[in-house]
Amino acid sequence: MHEHDVVVVGAGGAGLRAAIAADEEGADVAMVTKLHPVRSHTGAAEGGINAALRDGDDWELHAYDTMKGSDYLGDAPAIETLAQDAPEEVIQLEHWGMPFSREDDGRVSQRPFGGLSFPRTTYAGAETGHHLLHTMYEQVVKRGIKVYDEFYVSRLAVTDHDDPEDRACHGCIAYDIKSGEVVGFRARNGVVLATGGDGQVFDHTTNAVANTGDGPAMAYRAGVPVEDMEFVQFHPTTLPSTGVLISEGVRGEGGILYNSEGERFMFESGYANNAGELASRDVVSRAELTEVNEGRGFEDEYVYLDMRHLGDERIYDRLENIIHLAEDFEGVNPVEEPMPVKPGQHYHMGGIETNEHGETCVSGLYAAGECACASVHGSNRLGGNALPELIVFGARAGHHAAGRDLGEAEVPTGPSAESESEDSLDTPVNPGALDASDSDVAADGALVEPDELVERAVETERDRIETMLESDGTNHAEIREDLQQAMTENVNVFREKESLKEALEVIRECRERYQNVAVSDPSRTFNTDLIHTIETRNLIDIAETITLGALARDEFRGAHWRREHQERKDDEWLKHTMIAWNDGSPQLYYKPVVLEGENKEYEPKVRSY
Repeated sequence: MHEHDVVVVGAGGAGLRAAIAADEEGADVAMVTKLHPVRSHTGAAEGGINAALRDGDDWELHAYDTMKGSDYLGDAPAIETLAQDAPEEVIQLEHWGMPFSREDDGRVSQRPFGGLSFPRTTYAGAETGHHLLHTMYEQVVKRGIKVYDEFYVSRLAVTDHDDPEDRACHGCIAYDIKSGEVVGFRARNGVVLATGGDGQVFDHTTNAVANTGDGPAMAYRAGVPVEDMEFVQFHPTTLPSTGVLISEGVRGEGGILYNSEGERFMFESGYANNAGELASRDVVSRAELTEVNEGRGFEDEYVYLDMRHLGDERIYDRLENIIHLAEDFEGVNPVEEPMPVKPGQHYHMGGIETNEHGETCVSGLYAAGECACASVHGSNRLGGNALPELIVFGARAGHHAAGRDLGEAEVPTGPSAESESEDSLDTPVNPGALDASDSDVAADGALVEPDELVERAVETERDRIETMLESDGTNHAEIREDLQQAMTENVNVFREKESLKEALEVIRECRERYQNVAVSDPSRTFNTDLIHTIETRNLIDIAETITLGALARDEFRGAHWRREHQERKDDEWLKHTMIAWNDGSPQLYYKPVVLEGENKEYEPKVRSY
């Protein structure tokens, strides 16, 4: 068993920043990651990092834009923390050597992004995430932080108190991909989950194959509520053949969208009369799909994104990798012809419930980055706000886990924050586990020492893995494919009641089939079939929470569009959707949105662009 003060699970932007922050506090910190740090999906982030750095801009404007973009479902303390801390974190990156794009006078460049009232998006060409990863990984190497590379964490070591708010996390369990061993990691101070997104729930996504919702699924089964899971962002510009992302930076630099009739539809059809292509992502995605569905798309699938008019010099200076992506995956040279684009799953606003310090309701368990929900993004994330979230909340989680006093949190967590419960949700099947024992808390774990708790969890996970390796049964790939297709068909940009119920039925069937899952590859080393089989369980749990939240929220807010409910209902739905794993039975409840900030209370207004 390995033992450290702080164990960070995941090594993308949030994980790297959390590890550095814990090291800054003098903690013995380790990173446990199923991918090498610079292979993390943060490297695919193209657009930039929002921070109020210039004269004429300030953190309060950034906070207001973020709250408006969230459709007033973000929590003000978290949003204001993001806006206040982002400038310092960006400056720190610059001091660590991040190669930001610069103006002729030497200042860091900033460009406009959708939903922003000021051009505050800093960037490094169109490879901002790539440079962010390498800059912070250099710091990890410099500081000698221990990295357990290619260790796949599949279980948390959490006590089994009846009330999740009485539980404690003492470590995690990982499968060593290189050796095939199942090993324990004891965390004396805290575990920070920084496992990234869950895009593999859908079959058309910008997310990497490794983005399977591991952190939220593990935390959920250990008793931590997940929050606002129905809010999934579909990015308006992905390549049709692969889902590869085409940065919002293209539109930020002046790229235009047009349909098969040659119309610049964002303006000409009134979707966003003022902002046009730089309206919020949910607005642009719905506009594109409406054009396609009404017969004004190309090949009944996509629209065109054109940046030819920007000129060769500007494109090669600021957007060069976009040329390579379009050429490699679509056979299109965007310097000479427009690119085909369509919406694709991109980001999850929902996730593990945390406060603005990264704490969950389980003592010693933290989360940061896309796997977490503070809530900064509410029902819709603005472009350029994901990367500052990684560094701001990664730093705060790392500092707090290592012992720094960050003051009293203002965002409440845990079942005690409940304002009302949902008892009337009409579902076609009973959601949740088929067996009440399907949980990630250790039996009698409240009665044993932390080291023994971790050892017990190791044995439990080792037995589970051995059973999958030695049994005959269904291959996970068949289950995953059916799950992804059901989610893409029924829980996409446009949603309706009967389709959501159909998705729940398929998810239930997938869960039943997973009971008989087996791994076809019997090897004990570099067994990717085993890894994917474990991940598929996580995808089933995450898909179910997304769909339950989408069925419960009968309004139109941000990225959540319901055919039967075409208006935002502030009187009823100015609240967070919470789902807790209650002995294997999902418990749906709500908690109020915190709209009171440091100096003002944010008043919900019509969100128009």
